[in-house]
Amino acid sequence: MFIIDLFEETFFAISANKARSFLTILGIVIGVASVVSMISIGQGAGASIEESIQSIGSNLLMVYPGAQQGPGTQISAGRGSAQSLTKDDAEAIENEITFIEAVAPEISKRYQITAKGTNTNTSVLGTVLSYPKVKNLDINMGTFFSEQDIRNASKVAVLGPTTRDDLFGEEINPVGQKIKIDNISFTVIGVTKAKGGTGFNSQDDIIYIPISTAQRFLSGNDYVSTINIQVEEEEYMSAVEEEITTLLLIRHNISNSDEADFSIMNQADILEAMSSVSGILTLLLGAIAGISLIVGGIGIMNMMLTTVTERTREIGLRKAIGAKSKDITLQFLSEATALTFIGGTIGIIFGWVTSIAITQFSDITTSVSLWSIFLAFGVSAFIGIIFGYYPAKRAASLNPIEALRYE
Repeated sequence: MFIIDLFEETFFAISANKARSFLTILGIVIGVASVVSMISIGQGAGASIEESIQSIGSNLLMVYPGAQQGPGTQISAGRGSAQSLTKDDAEAIENEITFIEAVAPEISKRYQITAKGTNTNTSVLGTVLSYPKVKNLDINMGTFFSEQDIRNASKVAVLGPTTRDDLFGEEINPVGQKIKIDNISFTVIGVTKAKGGTGFNSQDDIIYIPISTAQRFLSGNDYVSTINIQVEEEEYMSAVEEEITTLLLIRHNISNSDEADFSIMNQADILEAMSSVSGILTLLLGAIAGISLIVGGIGIMNMMLTTVTERTREIGLRKAIGAKSKDITLQFLSEATALTFIGGTIGIIFGWVTSIAITQFSDITTSVSLWSIFLAFGVSAFIGIIFGYYPAKRAASLNPIEALRYE
């Protein structure tokens, strides 16, 4: 059978019953579109998580106070509220550990903030001059506090954009305005650029003040809640983490590392763990959507079996005039494959458009990749061949004499 003849036969067979062919193709369209859109949601979620983690800084190690629950764990008891790290620990790390770009200790707690009849409850973070560099923080208006502000424990504050909007509104420049933190008056000297994020860990809903001011007027002690360390290169992170662990164990007079009163989180480890989670999520979403492709494949098999029954006399006539079994098999298999090809192409377009629409009209970020398109298209073609093979073989195995007698 010539290729051109095969194409013509396939076209006429599909167009002979337009309603049935349309419904069969629709099943594949829905399946492929679901796979593409669901995988794009999973990949978008993974990209958003990675971007969020990267936005807090690059090559970052974070030391938290609190005893570890067990060897090798990254979860500590009383993390943030425990009091086992000091500013002196941060200075020792900066002075004694190699391959470190910058160190930024911080102390953080939520307070009620008031300003000109408005109020909000947000995190107040006391830190040092190197914090913007370590955490990739940019100033939108005004300035960040200076080293002199830290030495003098000045009552100055830098607002995150969300906090600025809550206290003063979007259109007002708050630089020079007064706010009260825990009934203590502070002067606003700057506003940071928006970095995105929601919830309690938002880097936009926050107030930055000098660490000395926070310790003297708010916390009343010398302890810090986190020590952020920026490493020069990613390849040095594991070595620097080990050096910091050894240094702090010595400073805290702890001989057994299992009894450490601090824990270190490696940004690379966090990113790897979250990437693994997002990968599993993407796979799960793709598998769920793939069920609809199987349903579409069953629809193809059902249609092709019906077609074989309806065209039994035609099959017998073809065999009687010399058509071979492989020609009959190829003919019906090409019809099933054509249905999935058409449905797969339309489904990819619909899936792509759906992903764009989800991003445009919701807060969900999607990301369509070429491999997801090839995967959806390849699976649909595979399903067309698998579910079309049995009807094709059944047609090819018909006895021509019995087929000609079929009513």
